Amino acid sequence: MLTGRDARQTSQVSCNIRRCLKSSMFKRILVANRGEIALRILRACRELGIETVAVFSEADRGAAYLELADEAYCIGPPRPSESYLRIDRIISAAEIGNVQAIHPGYGFLSENAQFAEVCRSCQIEFIGPSHEAMALVGDKNAARKLAREVGVPTVPGSEDLLRTEREAILLARKLGFPVLIKAAAGGGGRGMRVALTEDALRNAFQQAQAEAEAAFGDGAIYLEKYVEHPRHVEVQILADLHGNVVHLWERDCTVQRRHQKLIEESPAPRLDPATRKNICEAAVRLMKAAGYTNAGTVEFIVDRQGNFYFIEVNARIQVEHPVTEMVTGIDLIKAQLRVAAGEPLPFQQEDIQIRGAAIECRITAEDPEANFRPSPGRIEQLFIPGGFGVRFDSHVHAGYTIPPYYDSMIGKLIVHQPTREEAIACMKRALKELRIVGVKTVIPRHLEILNHTAFGEARLDTTFVERTWPSSG
Repeated sequence: MLTGRDARQTSQVSCNIRRCLKSSMFKRILVANRGEIALRILRACRELGIETVAVFSEADRGAAYLELADEAYCIGPPRPSESYLRIDRIISAAEIGNVQAIHPGYGFLSENAQFAEVCRSCQIEFIGPSHEAMALVGDKNAARKLAREVGVPTVPGSEDLLRTEREAILLARKLGFPVLIKAAAGGGGRGMRVALTEDALRNAFQQAQAEAEAAFGDGAIYLEKYVEHPRHVEVQILADLHGNVVHLWERDCTVQRRHQKLIEESPAPRLDPATRKNICEAAVRLMKAAGYTNAGTVEFIVDRQGNFYFIEVNARIQVEHPVTEMVTGIDLIKAQLRVAAGEPLPFQQEDIQIRGAAIECRITAEDPEANFRPSPGRIEQLFIPGGFGVRFDSHVHAGYTIPPYYDSMIGKLIVHQPTREEAIACMKRALKELRIVGVKTVIPRHLEILNHTAFGEARLDTTFVERTWPSSG
């Protein structure tokens, strides 16, 4: 795999070629995803006058959102490995559907560089970055090296990948415990372990390697100093094929469990103006250096002293993108489509302002009192809240059955108000109105979090949920 300067130059050449080939908006695209994000993309396409082709597994046959597509094709059995992760079947559906582009959404194949490359080799545009840029930023070790090259702070840690326990132990002694082991190709907390002692590091090293190999087919790992009680802050990026790169400010995703986000908000509370400016500019600097195009997110941790450190890039649209849309007024899905079609960004950095405060709660079919055990099943009743500044992005309806094969996302409840205090009050009201009967949901835990003094005062870190509600660990 290419890394560093060679990868960036190759990515730029790829961007130049793609720019020359584009002249107008797509007429027809395929949505290579399911559920909430598939519906979100279908709606954006309809508003832009773009015809759509949807794909679905046997488990999603008959889903109501498929009716918004002009055509829909079954691509296999329920399990993702036999349907939504099958590149050959998605490409076949794209060719049968005669599409010009594929939008991967998030999850599944959205950060698969091979998929992006196959799409373009079949003369089908991939709505995302070039496969070279995706491979570069998707390798956490290579991305950290690039960050250091362009002056973006990284957490102290290994310069290269670690292959043996002895290498890890020697470095940990130098850095000082606790340390964090991370999979180079990881995501969502998989292949990640905290070690407080040498004995714990030996066990964690083997576990992280095995988990990374099983999840990503790549057991490569690296080690860094564990930053205790950090906040998780990420920056939304848009980059076109004409060299323009802007940020859409930041989101705070600190409220999480086991590295899975529960609540996101924008702007990040308790982030001073200088830090906000520096962290956003660092994200732009990194993505420019990577030759990145389309939408992406640069993730950081912020320590208790206000220092920020780069941790990874998500080379796709994020689940939590609506909070950025609400405070900036920019439709990110439409922006992705326009950028991929070769249009330049219609705004400059100074045009993008934060207006008010937005909060998103991920509504999942999980039981927070049983270690967030999934709760698939039939939704008997569904009442969706409304009112000023309330948005519910969801594909479910009364009578819908949540299948056990995929993540348990029901929808995303988003509110937008003039101030954070008003947004919190609005979210509490909306959560109480949101009625979902038939399955367990995380709504009770969301309300407990929002009612907690620490949330109201934004005195949070990534361990807040697990420390406050041990059953969440």
